[in-house]
Amino acid sequence: MISAANALMQIDLSVAPAIEVLPGRRCIPITGGMVSGAFKGEVLGGGADWQQIAADGTIEIDARYVLQLAEGRVEVESRGLRAGPPEVLDRLARGEMVDPALYYFRTAIRFKTAAATLDRLNHLLAVSHGQRLADTVRLTVYPVI
Repeated sequence: MISAANALMQIDLSVAPAIEVLPGRRCIPITGGMVSGAFKGEVLGGGADWQQIAADGTIEIDARYVLQLAEGRVEVESRGLRAGPPEVLDRLARGEMVDPALYYFRTAIRFKTAAATLDRLNHLLAVSHGQRLADTVRLTVYPVI
């Protein structure tokens, strides 16, 4: 069972407005953020989430960014999906607060680090439950055991 008590960390990603690249394809710049929970630190600016948007509004997520934790830097690769009823997705697109139970937002996460004290992250697959806020993406990250 997944609960907040067994979360590995929470990542709050600060994001800039979307850059439309092609029809159905956009880039969301990641400008910073915070890491809390079992690990503490910040999200370094310079990452991005490349998104493919299907006709029904489902978003395929492909994000890469760097965490600066107390123990060292960690590269994050996060791939997943955000989907829901059209009216809920429209509210999210307008930046409205939406109960995360009304839409599906999950990612599979891999970590890469050279920090010896964080080496266990190199051998871990994690999943996240996401929530889209106005200018923040909140990921609650759980280890797959």
